Amino acid sequence: MLQFSVINQPDLDSGYTLDDNSRALVAMCQHYELTNDAVDLEYIERYYNFIKLCFQSDGYFLNYVDDTKEFTKQNSENLDDANGRAIWALGYLISIGDLLPIELFEKAFLTLQIALIQVREIHSTRAMAFIIKGIYYSNLNNNSIHNLDLLQHFANRLVQMYKHESKDNWFWFESYLTYANSILPEAMLCAYLATGEYSYKEIAKKSFDFLLTKIYRNDQIRVISNQGWLKKGEIVNHEKVGGEQPIDVAYTILALSKFYTVFKEDKYLNKMKIGFSWFLGNNHLKQIIYNPCTGGCYDGLEDTYINLNQGAESTVSYLMARLTMEKQLSHKPQKSSDKMEVSRKSKLKSSIRIEGVKMHKVGII
Repeated sequence: MLQFSVINQPDLDSGYTLDDNSRALVAMCQHYELTNDAVDLEYIERYYNFIKLCFQSDGYFLNYVDDTKEFTKQNSENLDDANGRAIWALGYLISIGDLLPIELFEKAFLTLQIALIQVREIHSTRAMAFIIKGIYYSNLNNNSIHNLDLLQHFANRLVQMYKHESKDNWFWFESYLTYANSILPEAMLCAYLATGEYSYKEIAKKSFDFLLTKIYRNDQIRVISNQGWLKKGEIVNHEKVGGEQPIDVAYTILALSKFYTVFKEDKYLNKMKIGFSWFLGNNHLKQIIYNPCTGGCYDGLEDTYINLNQGAESTVSYLMARLTMEKQLSHKPQKSSDKMEVSRKSKLKSSIRIEGVKMHKVGII
């Protein structure tokens, strides 16, 4: 799928990224888990094939592909995060392998195993977290002691980072809160679930609860702005708004779902609902971020306006968040007052498969 759009029209010049197609693969696997819709298999294979296209002979992935399917000069930048996202996506696909054609499962498993050979020296914090998640999901369906050792290698690095930075009421892995923060405690929780190591669980909960105090206020979520990170020692400026991106809200919802499943604390479920309501207008502008007419999602919430472009990252972010809500709420009996602020009539509607979230509006390769 194409990277950017102008409003809801695909921008062919923007090309494609491994990042977006990895997230799209996760979203399609989520949808297939929920619906067993055979149409999804075409898209699951399509996004897997894009990941395979980006996989190089040196064992690493490239991220940027132009509209002629040639790799661009942008691939000279650090691509650790993109490599981590690809491993997460492959692991998630493998986790539902029992539902998939055996050939697809085997291809994805082989790609993952080769990709994991080279990753031990990756040091990007978020890349390590994505790799942990990928191994965790893969091991749910195909347990590997070797891969588990690699998971612990990265989890122990995150533990050391946490111990180094965590002091004076700052319970975090770095000296600042930036982007995709929620995946760090979620990765630690995945590491605990994979190994049973209690210290991983303890750090996961303490760091996630700390993060939630920084991004939730007055029954609203306000993720860390991309216009300025929150540094250790600073106080959150609740008057400063804008720079909020759907991807950060979505990652928070995914993490909240995992924490609610493990800890059974209602605060996590409640914050999931509040977080999802951000897309539906529960934000400082009281404006919807999800566009029900196109099935797309706007690219960002700024101080006085919405970024009306509906690119791949934001649209897939909404889809991942929506499917996570659907799965979580389907497992919990609800009172009528607890139901999502989305008509149950529209459950997985808008043709929620990738074409169905009207992904053709942002372009599918």
